[in-house]
Amino acid sequence: MKYFSIILFSFIFLMNCSSPKKGNVTITGNIKGLKKGTIYLQRIQDTILVNIDSIVIEGNSEFMFTSEIEEPEIHYLYLDKDDGAQYNDRIDFFAEPGEITITTSLNDFENDIKITGGKNQMKFLEYKKMLKRFNERNLRLIKEDFEASKQKDEEKLMENDEAYKKLVRQKYLYTINFAVNNRKLEVAPYITLNEVYDANIKFLDTIAKSLSPKVKKSLYGKQLIKYIKDRKTKEALIEAQNDSLK
Repeated sequence: MKYFSIILFSFIFLMNCSSPKKGNVTITGNIKGLKKGTIYLQRIQDTILVNIDSIVIEGNSEFMFTSEIEEPEIHYLYLDKDDGAQYNDRIDFFAEPGEITITTSLNDFENDIKITGGKNQMKFLEYKKMLKRFNERNLRLIKEDFEASKQKDEEKLMENDEAYKKLVRQKYLYTINFAVNNRKLEVAPYITLNEVYDANIKFLDTIAKSLSPKVKKSLYGKQLIKYIKDRKTKEALIEAQNDSLK
């Protein structure tokens, strides 16, 4: 399970419906087709997903939030459609000082999304487009694997297994190269922790060492460095235990 997904599955809502008057980030947008519901602006604080602000929509689907941040950081736009559904929609984006515009639709909230913002958001979108391609190829392999299982086609199953391993390697190599190439942006340590946290420690080390001094001191930079340190400690203990059993 992904590093940040673990956090998201254990979140607790902290409600705060008052709109901040000042901030260095302005988020404006429109959810086409939305007539009634509540939009929440969220971020992770001390491993908990909290609500920064909220807007009740009644007829006008446009919205605006103002937030104060110290550095580029992932935020979430959560839509409660007020339709009794158990699960609603959430999108993630990089918030950084300046103006951010978000537009999407009620019918396909997550896929119709269009976001304009700063440098981190632009690179985040670039990465997510490629990640979507990897995921689509993975889904095709799952479908082919299902059909091959029904047909008891062992040769096809072995072929798909090799294709899957190759796809995973390609995704990891792409992500590692992407992080190194964008070492001056906070998106680099963020996607590393979110997508390839279980990669070989030497690759994680390569990314961490390549980060610019500013990014190393950022929220995600410090999280990545701490994660690598903790993992090295854990792996050293396991190796020592294995040696003692020989």
